[in-house]
Amino acid sequence: MTVLEPFGARLRRAMDERGPLCVGIDPHAALLSAWGLNDDIDGLERFTRISVEALADTVAVVKPQSAFFERFGSRGVAVLERAVADLRAAGTLVVMDAKRGDIGSTMAAYAETFLHKDSPLFSDALTVSPYLGYGSLKPAVDLARESGAGLFVLALTSNPEGGEVQHAVRADGRNVGATMLAHLAEENAGETPMGSFGAVVGATLGDLSSYDLDINGPLLAPGIGAQGATPADLPAVFGAAARNVVPNVSRAVLKAGPSVGALREASVRFADEVRAAVASA
Repeated sequence: MTVLEPFGARLRRAMDERGPLCVGIDPHAALLSAWGLNDDIDGLERFTRISVEALADTVAVVKPQSAFFERFGSRGVAVLERAVADLRAAGTLVVMDAKRGDIGSTMAAYAETFLHKDSPLFSDALTVSPYLGYGSLKPAVDLARESGAGLFVLALTSNPEGGEVQHAVRADGRNVGATMLAHLAEENAGETPMGSFGAVVGATLGDLSSYDLDINGPLLAPGIGAQGATPADLPAVFGAAARNVVPNVSRAVLKAGPSVGALREASVRFADEVRAAVASA
C-alpha cells in the first residue's frame, strides 16, 4: 500500500497555500430545493458536480456529509465516491464526515471503508466518535497512521446536546471533552509541522481558555456562518491555537449556488476572512 505524506503535514501546507477553510458538501433536501433541484438522485448528482467544480482547486479542505449521500442508497454512495476521487485528484483534501464509532472488528471495518488506500471512499481524514471509549478508536488510529490519513475526534461539539456527555466530569476531575483533547495530544507528540489527529471543537462555544487546545494537531471548527459564529470570533475562542483551526462552513457558502462562480467567490471570501482573523490572533 502506497503511504502518503502524513495528513497533518499535507493539511498544514494546504491551509498555508489556499487559506484555512473547510467547506462542507451537505446536499440536504432544503438546499437541493433552493438550488432548483429535485430531491432525487439526479438532483444529488447535479448538486455534487457543481460543488466539486466550484471547490476543487479552490479551498484547502472539503467535507462531504456521508449521510446525505447514503440516504439515496448505492447510487448515492456512487456519487460520493466520484466526488471524493475528483476532489482528491484536484489536490483538495477530503474529510469524510461520517462520525463513525464502534468497537473491535466493526470499527476496523469502518476504518477500512474510509481510510484504506484501496477503498473507493478513501479520504484524507475521517470524523469519528470516541464515546464508546477513546480506546475503541484504535483500529482507525492505526490504519490512519499506516495510510498517511488523519482523524477528527468529536471533543467539544457545537450542538447543545453534546454537553451532557462532553462536560461530564470523570473521577480524576477532568471532563470528558478535556480527556479527548489529552488523548489527541499524546497521539500527536513530536510530529511536525503538526500531527494528523485532530479534534472537533465548535466555534460557537465562547471562551475555551480553560481547555488545553494545544494538541499539536488541527481543530475542525463547525459553527461559522449559519450557526452564528464569524471568522472574527476565532481568536477569542481558540486563543493561541487559532493557527491550527480549520473552520468549517457549509450553508453560508452553499447558499451562493448553483452558480459555480458565486460558490468560488463565497469560499475565497471566507478563507480570506479566516486568514486575516488568525493573523491578528
